[in-house]
Amino acid sequence: MAAYEHLTVAARGPSAWVTLNHPERRNALSWSMLRELHKALTEVSDSPATGIVLAGNGPVFCSGHDFADVIGADTDDVRELLELCTGVMRLIQSVPQIVVARVHALAVAAGCQLVATCDLAVAGESAGFALPGGKGGWFCHTPAVAVARSVGRKRLMEMALTGDVINARTAADWGLINRVVPDRELDTAVEELLARATRGSPASKALGKQTLYAQLDRPEADAYEIAGEVMAVSSQSPAAREGVASFLDKRAPVWPA
Repeated sequence: MAAYEHLTVAARGPSAWVTLNHPERRNALSWSMLRELHKALTEVSDSPATGIVLAGNGPVFCSGHDFADVIGADTDDVRELLELCTGVMRLIQSVPQIVVARVHALAVAAGCQLVATCDLAVAGESAGFALPGGKGGWFCHTPAVAVARSVGRKRLMEMALTGDVINARTAADWGLINRVVPDRELDTAVEELLARATRGSPASKALGKQTLYAQLDRPEADAYEIAGEVMAVSSQSPAAREGVASFLDKRAPVWPA
């Protein structure tokens, strides 16, 4: 793996842990952090890793955009920054690996967007989540896109308009994260969920993730059309044939590379 200035990438068993590591800036999504995150995710996507854990080091998981990048920027510069951020978010959902957010502390603004974008998310009890633009002068327009797709309209409105922090248990109740655990159990819970989510054929799982995102938020008829076509075509794949054959033969599957 390449060396990075503001994050670390390390293999842990079959998974890759990508850790935001700029605690003095509260792991803000600066130009450099976003570029490194895009590079790291691209690198891991081409690796044998079956899962990715997205974590943060320091007192904050991620504080969102770095205002130092914005204060002297014009509209075109900020637009480019937001496009880079959107590219990272879309990359998280397009890599073949399952991506789990490991949230140990505050995740606010684009940091909350990052959590909402991941396939799965587990938080420690001390974590918190907010779209604080509602209390300031720069509304959280783009973070709200991802959060809305997790928590629904009324809860999004409460988060976006008040800017208040919700605790981890509320975030789990609202669907922003999958579960909340005692802080000391966070790593174990992340690894357990990721192990269950990455069972089966990696190729089949990658296609499944891609298709889920393609049909989400589509009208039901369109969603069935997308899913049905992919399911029909993928029935002829080596992974599908091995899955069916191993079930009928009552044996453990041997997944093709």
